[in-house]
Amino acid sequence: MNIFVGSLPFRLEETDLKELFEEYGEVTSAKIITDKLTGRSKGFGFVEMSDDEEAQQAIDALNGTEVMGRSIVVNKSEERKDRGGERRGGFGGGQSRGGYQGGGNRRSY
Repeated sequence: MNIFVGSLPFRLEETDLKELFEEYGEVTSAKIITDKLTGRSKGFGFVEMSDDEEAQQAIDALNGTEVMGRSIVVNKSEERKDRGGERRGGFGGGQSRGGYQGGGNRRSY
């Protein structure tokens, strides 16, 4: 079962996350999501456990517990809904804003 873990302390390491869940069963993977540019933790991650029963025990036991001063959120990870290929963000693809664009001979000093 794939488990979402949120509100993680930013200094928590993946090994710490794995150890937290190993108390309840075999952890096949533990991943903390990081910012691509800075490499800093985004404060959430995912843990994969091979046994669904053990995973549910971990969810029930760990949800709302305090880790390094933060109350963590632990629940079953839901599959992301298909976004239909729509991409968000960026700079709008060169769309015209309309309105008066000219200015002629204006100089910017």
